[in-house]
Amino acid sequence: MKLKTLLNSCVQLVICKKFCSDENTITISNMEQIKLVIAGHIDHGKSTMIGRIMQDIGALHDDKIELLKAISKRRGMPMEWAFVLDAMRTEREQGITIQTTQVFLKTPTKSYAVIDVPGHKEFLNNMISGAASADAAILVVDAKEGVQDQTRVHSYILRWLGFDSVLVTINKMDLVNYSKERFDELRFQVNKHLKKVGIISTTILPVSARYGDGLVHRSQNMSWFTGPTLMSSLDAFWPKPMPMELPLRLPIQDIYKFDERRIIAGRIESGKLKVGDTLMFAPNNSTAKVRSIEAWGVKLPVLAASAGQCVGITLEDHIFVERGFLASHKTNPPVQTYFFRARIFWLANTPLELGRYYKLKLTTIERIVEVFKIEKVIDIFDLSEHSGNQIERNMIGEVVLHTRAMLYLDEFTFNPHLGRFVLFDGYDMVAGGLVFIDKVQELGLISYKSLQQIPSVEDHVTIENRWRANGHKSGVLWLTGLSGSGKSTLALELENILFRKGWQVCVLDGDNIRSGLSADLGYSPSDRHENIRRVGEIARLFANSGVLVITAFISPYRSDRARARALMPSLFHEIYVNASLDSCKKRDPKGLYKKANNGEIIEFTGISSPYEVPSSPEVEVNTCKQSINQSIEKMLSYIQAKFALENNE
Repeated sequence: MKLKTLLNSCVQLVICKKFCSDENTITISNMEQIKLVIAGHIDHGKSTMIGRIMQDIGALHDDKIELLKAISKRRGMPMEWAFVLDAMRTEREQGITIQTTQVFLKTPTKSYAVIDVPGHKEFLNNMISGAASADAAILVVDAKEGVQDQTRVHSYILRWLGFDSVLVTINKMDLVNYSKERFDELRFQVNKHLKKVGIISTTILPVSARYGDGLVHRSQNMSWFTGPTLMSSLDAFWPKPMPMELPLRLPIQDIYKFDERRIIAGRIESGKLKVGDTLMFAPNNSTAKVRSIEAWGVKLPVLAASAGQCVGITLEDHIFVERGFLASHKTNPPVQTYFFRARIFWLANTPLELGRYYKLKLTTIERIVEVFKIEKVIDIFDLSEHSGNQIERNMIGEVVLHTRAMLYLDEFTFNPHLGRFVLFDGYDMVAGGLVFIDKVQELGLISYKSLQQIPSVEDHVTIENRWRANGHKSGVLWLTGLSGSGKSTLALELENILFRKGWQVCVLDGDNIRSGLSADLGYSPSDRHENIRRVGEIARLFANSGVLVITAFISPYRSDRARARALMPSLFHEIYVNASLDSCKKRDPKGLYKKANNGEIIEFTGISSPYEVPSSPEVEVNTCKQSINQSIEKMLSYIQAKFALENNE
């Protein structure tokens, strides 16, 4: 199964400069190379197996073999093929693999990138990062020891990464005198375990890595086994095709501007797209047609692209899109939800606890999630289940996660590429998880398909009719500036003046929003993002109902203000209330700067958190240089020009 390295920082995408063209479709070279991961319990012979295969296919130079013999002799041991890969001194001295190692092999029919991953439980993060990019997996089991703890852990991780089948080698058959009875016993044991975790063992082979039995050549010591060798089994393997028939999922990595083009870059995780397709971009569900698919070094225009390819696209309409958005077709969008079930594998020393917050990364999407419920804890060693309020290291948990901002994803069983995520605590990866949407509704939680799939209620009262009835146009005057700049003072005075003129007008500010709708939010960056998102949605509803909305929020981040504008592009008007930080500190009407300087308030804008000045607001007033009346007059002049019907009709 083709997998991406999702685990450490989502998928790092760029606009590829090495596209090639085949019938106007982007193609990717080197697809014939198979990435193969070797997993299993510590000291079951993974590195030895790779080293011996390299010897038997002629991939080791004579001087390398002589060096290995010298090292082995110096240590008083027989020829140790694992030293081919265990390059670190610590690895050789302790006889364990610590870092993920990759070597390249070629047979007459295949090219392999073989990934040797650590078997020790202390290096599971390295094992995961190595296995995540593999197409196929070999699980190594010691013939004498049988299935051990890390065999179980590694097999579960492989399933979590999307492998539904693996090739199994029962290694060190020389230690059990090449016994057919022991092999049959272990074959039954391994099949039973893999079936529990949802993996089908395609082939189970008896081998002896040290002596080369059953790897490249048939074993004279195991004439009772008539099956294939390991390498012939691998040569018969073909990776699953990329998921082109699944719905389109294009996570947005970045936006690039070249000449007059605004290129939206990302990697197609599933499905395909072509020029002229109408794409929908979660989370705001805005739509636009694909104008072009950009490529370099091709003579013909690129008309289509598909799963696994990095693309740069331009759109016919200029809509707000940023990193973390997800493009799909309107007909098959992802699930949008605030709650979802997940099965997670916990890696951290500190246990996962009910009510804790972690950072979720899924492709380029990042969200802060709360552990809303722990439904069961599964012991990875015997797969027994029990209830609990925390999940210890190397345990599996079935949990319900809650995100305050809308999350868009797919169920893992439907689309693994949008159904697999990782959790971070600070900068440390602490868990990997699989998404399950089913039965969330039974908990009374919010989970639904894309808003585009829910039939909208037809509004028989048009916004134009509301304007005529009110005598003015509606919209949103978005006042932004530092705390103490005068936003609320100006907003309330504007509301009073316009109300006396008979306008339908209301004010949204921190006091009336934070005391009710956003009472559950703090002042961290993620909570600020969510607060402004809610304000934008409410302001849009009011504006669409004919009201002139005046908002007074610091809203320190340009991206949040841009997102609010994208909800209602023709109705949004940004007003920058400019005042220097020193002036705001002197005013300090609520004593907030004093508390922030004393450390009583953390992440306070202007002191310990940044404020991003608007780049091109519709109106700017400077309350250090202008009086309140002068600022009001400037804004009223703008309102009269933009919202009074007699000036627009």
